[in-house]
Amino acid sequence: MYKLMIESTFSSAHQLRGYKGKCENLHGHNWKVQVYVTSNQLNEIDLVIDFHEVKDMTNQIISKLDHTMLNNVYPFTEINPSSENLARWIFESLKEKMAGYSVIKISAVTVWESATASATYYED
Repeated sequence: MYKLMIESTFSSAHQLRGYKGKCENLHGHNWKVQVYVTSNQLNEIDLVIDFHEVKDMTNQIISKLDHTMLNNVYPFTEINPSSENLARWIFESLKEKMAGYSVIKISAVTVWESATASATYYED
């Protein structure tokens, strides 16, 4: 089995609704996103997938979040824009984009809101 990882970044602000503490106030982060894909085989040129393809797809998704107030971007108008929910939303968006890649699977997405705090979403 092969596992590849790309990283990308974006900046945005958010407020955690219902949070009893400073994070309920408007604040921002320079987010780091790590995307992991897996495959049990290589393509005709001995790659799982070009790193640039995965990064381009990821950047298309996170460009909707970059330099925004996350609470104003659907689905975060309905759910809290927590690291956990961001990781799941990015994962599900990438899974949809990569539906045509039969031998490649999105295995996990990790969203870092700081150098020491992250959330990872994956499916069993």
